[in-house]
Amino acid sequence: MNIIARIKEDIQTVFREDPAARNAAEVILCYSGMHAIWVYRFTHWLWKKSFKIEARIVSQAVRFLTGIEIHPGAAIGRRFFIDHGMGVVIGETTEIGDDVLIYQGVVLGGVSHEKQKRHPTIGNNVVIGAGAILLGPIVIGNEARVGAGSVVVKDVPEGGTVVGVPGRLITEGVPKHISGVELDHNKLPDPVIEVLHRLEKRIEDLEKEHNKFHKL
Repeated sequence: MNIIARIKEDIQTVFREDPAARNAAEVILCYSGMHAIWVYRFTHWLWKKSFKIEARIVSQAVRFLTGIEIHPGAAIGRRFFIDHGMGVVIGETTEIGDDVLIYQGVVLGGVSHEKQKRHPTIGNNVVIGAGAILLGPIVIGNEARVGAGSVVVKDVPEGGTVVGVPGRLITEGVPKHISGVELDHNKLPDPVIEVLHRLEKRIEDLEKEHNKFHKL
């Protein structure tokens, strides 16, 4: 795919994922996430050509301008979209598939100082909510969902949804192939709150039994 076709695809991806996008001019001029991705592709090309210092210098300049840090060594697929983007960090050995959506504050980080695979591998059609932190050489399966603010240090199966700190798998199964990617943060269950609600209900039941016993 040539550069012009790739740019058109990127713009279409923005329209698909962000209802606030009104026209192509606005997308081209105002979407810092897309700017960061465009420059990343150039720095990744430099990186593969062994112009590593030059690649890092350019990527650091873009980090200053956009608030998004994408290491030139990361491997990123097509139709990748960063919504808002401030505070996003993508480490050197990260691998990201196609049609992935991430929100602001997401960190794809490492947990090792050794020169090896130390960052996450993200499958296709994955959504990662705002402020989520994914650490280590974990694998996030195709069409998985990571809730906002989650901390994930273990693999997530295809179609799985993870929430909480540490991340807990709350749904899993055969993924549904969809056009675009979605994540309704307000509808994700909180496993901790659910346990507290069950305990509260159990306490109420025990109190009722206790009161009935004393009335006899």
